[in-house]
Amino acid sequence: MTCATGALLLSVAVAQASPWQALPEQPPIPENNPQSEAKIELGKTLYFDPRLSKNGAISCNSCHNVMAGGEDNRPNSVGVHDARGGRGAPSVWNAAFLSVQFWDGRAESLEAQAVGPITNPVEMAMDDDAAVLARLNQIPGYVELFKAVFPESDPAISMENVAKAIASYERTLITPNSPFDRYVKGEKEALNEQQVRGMETFLNTGCVACHSGANFSGPDLPMGQGFFMKFPTFAGSEYDAKYDLLSDPGRYEVTKADSDKNMWRVPTLRNVALTAPYFHNGKVANLDEAVRVMAKTQLNKDLSAEETADIVAFLNGLTGEFPVQTMPRLPPTPNTTVLPLADK
Repeated sequence: MTCATGALLLSVAVAQASPWQALPEQPPIPENNPQSEAKIELGKTLYFDPRLSKNGAISCNSCHNVMAGGEDNRPNSVGVHDARGGRGAPSVWNAAFLSVQFWDGRAESLEAQAVGPITNPVEMAMDDDAAVLARLNQIPGYVELFKAVFPESDPAISMENVAKAIASYERTLITPNSPFDRYVKGEKEALNEQQVRGMETFLNTGCVACHSGANFSGPDLPMGQGFFMKFPTFAGSEYDAKYDLLSDPGRYEVTKADSDKNMWRVPTLRNVALTAPYFHNGKVANLDEAVRVMAKTQLNKDLSAEETADIVAFLNGLTGEFPVQTMPRLPPTPNTTVLPLADK
């Protein structure tokens, strides 16, 4: 869905039908990649293993830190040899509820997203898929783990199976039971007076036109069908230049369709209080300013200081409970290394 008007109407209809929804206990799981404890553990091990990067310096967790808000609090993540792209790392928490991945929606699933950074030259920078598979095959523990998790695959170590394992782990990264969730379920003391007021302001201002649904990222859509909105919708405010909102054309880089210029996948607002700096380019340092920018650029509204503070208070009520994460023991390579001796 790339038509801003159609997307807006669809989202408004969903929001009017059920504006507030608690986060489900389990995200969608594709039929071709069922969950299992062994697969999740393998995916977790891969997620934390920096040997999936060319020089052994960067893991998935380096940019999507599950010990914190699921990203790295940088405007632009730092890859191998200090390489940097033009966009910040979206949070991995609750990404399993998104129907497409990355800011521009170029990955149709968590599986597709999981392997993209490994060979991206400004991220983990492995030369190609063959180099990734060769390295994993040099680590005896991974050979055994992949065979145990994917006994019907030949070979067991494949990029498809790497993707399935990492995605399975990422589907465990959900943060339920936020104050908002408890409030929606009937615990009316879960949100304080200011947060309830902010919840009403959020609705009345029109924020639910985009940030609807249980994940506050738009309507539930089939996997691979993204919910995109133009940002800024109302161009011409002072924020365009102040925060460089127009230089990155967004989804246009994927489709090359003029209608997709400055179109972006609508991000989740869950745990948004923990994921500064804000927007695709990380140009906005704090949530108060991000709320003001969104109101002006997306709804052409100027919020008062009280309205802004109330919405920020409400958004803090979307911080959920984070499942405990323990660091995995990485499979060793006794008596040798699989990493290049020169840092290249």
